[in-house]
Amino acid sequence: MKRVYNFAPGPAALPEEVLLKAQEELLDFNGCGMSVMEISHRSSEFLSVLDHTESMLRELMGISDDYSVLFLQGGASMQFPMTAMNLMHDKKTAYYINSGNFAKKAAKEAELFGKVIVPASSEADGYTHLPKVTEDMFSEPADYLYFTYNNTIFGTEYHDVPPCPKDMVVVSDMTSCILSEPIDVSKYGLIFAGSQKNIAPSGLAVVIIRKDLLGLVKGLPSMLDYSVMAKNNSLYNTPPTFDIYMAGLMMDWLKSKGGVEGIYKLNKEKARILYDKIDSSDFYKGRVTAKEDRSIMSVTFSTGDEEKDKLFCSEAAKEGIANIKGHRIAGGMRASIYNPVSLEAVKALKEFMDRFEEKNS
Repeated sequence: MKRVYNFAPGPAALPEEVLLKAQEELLDFNGCGMSVMEISHRSSEFLSVLDHTESMLRELMGISDDYSVLFLQGGASMQFPMTAMNLMHDKKTAYYINSGNFAKKAAKEAELFGKVIVPASSEADGYTHLPKVTEDMFSEPADYLYFTYNNTIFGTEYHDVPPCPKDMVVVSDMTSCILSEPIDVSKYGLIFAGSQKNIAPSGLAVVIIRKDLLGLVKGLPSMLDYSVMAKNNSLYNTPPTFDIYMAGLMMDWLKSKGGVEGIYKLNKEKARILYDKIDSSDFYKGRVTAKEDRSIMSVTFSTGDEEKDKLFCSEAAKEGIANIKGHRIAGGMRASIYNPVSLEAVKALKEFMDRFEEKNS
């Protein structure tokens, strides 16, 4: 069987080692005579999986005991309203930086629960750069600041918390970049991420929330209350058990690659290869206008010709380079080079770009 080079934006590539480990244990997990998909979420076997996955995530990201780690259903999109429901407690106001499609969607959901202030936006420029943020934009008291760390559709990425008051609670959607580079968790009140990029198959959301932010809003539906989920160790109801198991395997794999520091070096090299190709070419055009705003997870580019872009994607697929088509909103091409995407895959894409340029210039 020949596996393709998979540049899908999510559900995304998984490491072959992880897939083979899951295959090996699929019918008989840890000698219990059942698949991990069949065992009770309250069994000792699964509780060991849950504990292992959480402890590995804490180790890899340096998460202190000041934070609860939750494994929830609904993916990242469920967190758009859930963050507002749980954190708009005092001022009933929050700041949302509009840096892309998902940031805009999150702000719209938050408007159901309070006032949303957008201090900066790059929407008018087609999200080709990150909005410029300064601390003086946050003059009105608010419950939190929300920003999307990596804008996967457009290919922009923050590399730290945007400038804001030191006492501001910061919330970040890290769906498409979690575990890809070192971050200081202590700078954040809440971090969440859908699983389908760097964590596990789709269907799971990981939430890292500072414990003093739990239970601020009373009377929430139990399934949407972080404090209920934390009190029940993510077991208020049946969680996505297979995803949590797969997340644990992914954490083990990441540790074997040198942890977050090790994978960050590799991710920078993967991104450098593609950006160097784009920058040295008159044929390809990067979508992001400010180089300092470029993502190391989502490399977006085009030929400037829609028909050539279509041909690029179809010819790439024939050569085993899959899922390179850009999002329908942005067009062009997008190489999602998440942690599991190998250096070999990126080099194969770069070589195909060389050949396509030579043939179609």
